Order: sequence, then structure tokens, then C-alpha cells
Amino acid sequence: MRSHSIRSGVWPTMLTPYTAEGAVDYDALGRLIEWYLDRGVDGLFAVCQSSEMFYLSLEERVKVAEYTVRRAAGRVPVIASGHIAGGFEEQVEELNAMGATGIDALVLITNRLAGPEESDETLKSRLAQLLERLPKELPLGFYECPYPYKRLVTPELLRWCAETGRFAFLKDTCCDLEMLRSRMEAVRDSGLKIYNANTTTLLESLKLGISGYSGVMANFHPELYAWLVRHWQDRPEEAERLMPILTAASWVEKQLYPINAKYYLMLEGVLHNCIGRSKDASELNATFRLEVEQVRELSLRLARQILD
Repeated sequence: MRSHSIRSGVWPTMLTPYTAEGAVDYDALGRLIEWYLDRGVDGLFAVCQSSEMFYLSLEERVKVAEYTVRRAAGRVPVIASGHIAGGFEEQVEELNAMGATGIDALVLITNRLAGPEESDETLKSRLAQLLERLPKELPLGFYECPYPYKRLVTPELLRWCAETGRFAFLKDTCCDLEMLRSRMEAVRDSGLKIYNANTTTLLESLKLGISGYSGVMANFHPELYAWLVRHWQDRPEEAERLMPILTAASWVEKQLYPINAKYYLMLEGVLHNCIGRSKDASELNATFRLEVEQVRELSLRLARQILD
């Protein structure tokens, strides 16, 4: 099992760039990967909701994961999800296709394993069946994707997953410090690491032992999150000052994500357009663009102050 490659730190939920014609733009994807790496991320989470996985064909999902693995070239580990089907057999097919791309861990979407009305026992039963159908040498993860509904993992189920020895990653979206505390207790001393997707609770969750950050704001200023995760202990006063600014900036994700993140990356010179499949780029109005521009200006100022 390659769980040793699942490092603590910052794991961006990667975007998928498109050409003007709407195809996946691999040249732009390469620039994006280099942008993440230049800003000190510790791993890459490809083919997730930020990647618009529900709007990508299985062939596209596989190719994006394969390209990301090749481009990262061992510099950082790459994990991926990408099972979006409702049927069990289709999910087995999707997951095995993704698992064959060379990724370092295969991430399961919690809401694909059971419906909103189904119990945790049903989820656990399906999960046990699934473990028999996936490569045993490949570490697994969980992602509490909010679409089409958010399925949170109970601490009890998380403990069971940790005890299987198969799981190495949880992208946590509970946004609740008490639940994070319970989850940390459930997986302590195991190989399963928890990564908080929520900015507001991030610093306090690091104090609980959370392994890092994996959220959408790593598509705006990952270098600030990388600094926070690495220095909250040795530079606590600066970390405390940075935290409310990151929280305020994170509200930009509520406007027109991921289109607005792509616009930010256009300002960075990484992307040439902000075309998406899940949202209409024409809805990024002048006020939204100005908000993104101001978040970028704030990011640049903070980076100069902190990173220098």
C-alpha cells in the first residue's frame, strides 16, 4: 500500500480547463499543474467536483488523471475520484479505469455509495463489496462531495474504514469542529489522514491534528494555505492574523465557482478563458470579476508580506 505517498499539506481540488470549442485543454492543464507546484502544494486532487467530473465522459476523466500523473512526474502524489454513475457495476468499471491511471490513491464519493434515505449499514455493506472489486495495493480515500447531496461519514464508519488498512485520505466537508474532533479520534494512529475543505475551521482543525487543506480556495491562493499549514506552529501570531483574512476571501467561492477561479487564473496568466461546463461563463458579471480582482490583489499583498 502506497499510503506513505499521501503527504500532509495542501491538496488543490483541480480545475479542468477547456478550449474555446469546449474540449479539455491539455496545454492549459499543464500550465495549471505547474502553477500549483510553483506555489508549494503537497499533492494534487484531480477529477473531482471542481474538475466538473459530472460533466466529463469516462474517457475524459481517465485522460485527465493520466495526464496529471505524467505531468506531476513524481514531484507530488496525485489522487483522483471520478466515479459518477448510480449503478454499482458501472461504478466498479469507472473506479477500476481510474485506478489504472497511475494515481497514488483512488477517492470514493460518499454520496455515490448510498442514497440520502439509505442507512450507514447499507453504505458499509456496499463499501465492503466494493473493496473486493478494487486493486488491493491501491490506497483509497473518501470525498464528501456536496453534489448531488452531501453524505457525511460518521466517526464509527470512518473507524471501520481506518481499520481495514485500505484508506489513506478523507476530504472532509463537515465544516464542524466538534465532528472533526470526533473523526480525528476515530482515525488516530491509523494510516487515514483527514484534510479539511473548509477555510473557517482550518486553523483550529490543524490544532486537532488534521493533516491539511483540500478545498476550492487552493485554486485562488494555494501559497497562503501552504504557508499556514507549514507555519501555524512556529509563527502562531501571524497565522492567527492570516486566518480571518483567508475566511473573508473564501466567500468569493460562493459567487460563480469554478468560473470565478478560472478568471483568477486568467489574471495569473495561466488560463486563456474561463469556460466551464457546469456554469455559464457569461454569468461572471462585472461585479463578480471585480471581486475576484480584489481577492487577487489581496493575495499578492499577503504573499509579499508573509512569504518574503
